[in-house]
Amino acid sequence: MPFEPRLLGRTGFLTGPIGLSASYGAPAESVEFAFERGVNYMYWGSRRTAAFEQGLRNLAPRRDRYALVIQSYVPLASLIASSLDRALKRLQADYADVLLLGLWNRPVTPRILDLCHQLKDRGRIRYMAISTHQRKLVPKLVPDPAYDIFHVRYNAKHTGAEREIFPNLPSNPPGIVSFTATSWRQLLDSKKVPKGERTPTATDCYRFVLTNPGVHLCMTGPANMDQVRDATRAIELGPMSAEEMAWMRRVGDHMYGRARVS
Repeated sequence: MPFEPRLLGRTGFLTGPIGLSASYGAPAESVEFAFERGVNYMYWGSRRTAAFEQGLRNLAPRRDRYALVIQSYVPLASLIASSLDRALKRLQADYADVLLLGLWNRPVTPRILDLCHQLKDRGRIRYMAISTHQRKLVPKLVPDPAYDIFHVRYNAKHTGAEREIFPNLPSNPPGIVSFTATSWRQLLDSKKVPKGERTPTATDCYRFVLTNPGVHLCMTGPANMDQVRDATRAIELGPMSAEEMAWMRRVGDHMYGRARVS
């Protein structure tokens, strides 16, 4: 049974289980290909590539059917606003669904929170998200309604979110988006897999992440069409069985242990 669309937490936005990122050079045709297979969270991030821009332009007639995510890494409110404006101008778009503040490992400053409120009031963004590697920070920020979505690291090798984030979410949680499903492709390296275990595919890695009910959406950062197909294939195959999840955990635990002593 395939993965079905799900609500992105308390945002109420109905999203497919996979999100598409431009960060690693996804070709223009990947955007429409993925969209037609249930991907509707389009992340035009720190690398605002021309190819991904063209792909988004091709989807312009269906703008109301996908979420446009614009990321900014800059820590100053004035620069965030200008960065957003430049991105929207390039796309000839009136608004972004999500403004993603990248690599925030501390609470967002009051000035930037105020900016986000203003951008929402002006209709320039619908939701504010942050991306962080500091798992313990997330439960502290979740009660604040200013934070609509959190992007967090989670995969079979790095499972800390199962202890520090997912159990601490309220019944009406913010959107939880995971990244690095393949642990930067380490989980795909047969040389690092324990003896006697099958080497995971990228599709396996996405399915592992999405089988966890704490995750609403899993990002993919493809470099080519084959990698896009790997991600969309995960949607078709759906959740892993208990046996498959146990296998992925054995592989991930082995790699994590090796990483800690190497």
